Amino acid sequence: MVAAGEEDLICDFAEVYHILDWRGVPVKLAATLAAGLPEKSRSIRRLTGQKCSMETLLLAAITDRLSLLVWAKTKDAQKGRNRPQMITDSLLVNTEKKNIEAFADVDSFEAARQRFFGE
Repeated sequence: MVAAGEEDLICDFAEVYHILDWRGVPVKLAATLAAGLPEKSRSIRRLTGQKCSMETLLLAAITDRLSLLVWAKTKDAQKGRNRPQMITDSLLVNTEKKNIEAFADVDSFEAARQRFFGE
């Protein structure tokens, strides 16, 4: 947990347990306290890859549904334009683009590997 984000752990310990110097706590106790952090804590959200708490996500979903209901009653909805942007999409979608490459055979993989490592 420390490797994932020490600043988050410091804030969580201060907020939840009122411990300002977490390094002054015995290791076993610190591990127990870290394991007991609530799911909305910064450290747990970082480890699970969540951008926000479940409460925030549910509020965003409610807002999205309400905006769709209001939009559905407009002339824009009848023509299928100006649909409202979904807040939940920005909270859930991972915007990082990964360069994933697939290979049809071993030879093409080996060629790409040699290019990558400069062999």
